[in-house]
Amino acid sequence: MVVHKNDLHNLVERLYGSDQKTAFDFLQYLVERPSKNTLTWDEIDAQEPDDEPLSEEELRQLNSDTGYVSGEEAKREFGLQVDLPERCGEIHHKI
Repeated sequence: MVVHKNDLHNLVERLYGSDQKTAFDFLQYLVERPSKNTLTWDEIDAQEPDDEPLSEEELRQLNSDTGYVSGEEAKREFGLQVDLPERCGEIHHKI
């Protein structure tokens, strides 16, 4: 499907200010994506875990149920068309 730049520009012009920033960020991500060395799920799974301690803010977020959405819930709620890994490793933090 051919999309004319003018059509993209018109769509962006119709967005509210904060949504224009979101659209800009996403377009910038799409442009920069090929230049980044992205890892596959298998490559991520094979990586050694880091041993950097969590910050106070990260600990607070980890221990809070506020705003938690599972991957499957996000796929349903937002109509995402992504393939999640078959298994996700559990993360355990000693607090």
